Amino acid sequence: MRAKHLILGLAAVIAAPAAAQADVLGTDRAACIGGGGPAIRVNVMGLKDRSGRLKLELYPANDDDFLKDDRDLLKEGKFFRRIWADTPADGQVSLCIKAPQAGRYALLFTHDRDGRNKFDFWKDGAGFPSNRKLGRSRPKLEQAVIEVGNGVTVTNIRAQYLRGLGGFGPVQG
Repeated sequence: MRAKHLILGLAAVIAAPAAAQADVLGTDRAACIGGGGPAIRVNVMGLKDRSGRLKLELYPANDDDFLKDDRDLLKEGKFFRRIWADTPADGQVSLCIKAPQAGRYALLFTHDRDGRNKFDFWKDGAGFPSNRKLGRSRPKLEQAVIEVGNGVTVTNIRAQYLRGLGGFGPVQG
């Protein structure tokens, strides 16, 4: 009987990481499951609510291309990737986005609360790997830079929303 409990306990420990990985969201989720890659797993914290959709965008890490229109980047033969996921009703939020190869990129997270696919400064949230307060000015490249390895690179991003005259910042609570 004791051996049976030991085997069941070991099976639960082995299955736990797989269950945790199953919670990864987005069209690129397979790249983060099982240690694939190169990819970025983003653990999102501080969502204002559970409405709308979540988005990750991956840009070349240079001032000229950061936050440039994706159609222009692609027309110029430059890398750009975007993934979407519905906001889960509860639980932790992890998203995955593939990178073409290991290297330096710029990563943007947005919470499209109304699901209209257009950033609404007054309602939507945003965040970057640096987690520095965004304030009122246009985000700077150094806030978004992330080094991606050959496997799965994990980062935590705290969502920020407009908070009065001070600009964007994390939700208190």
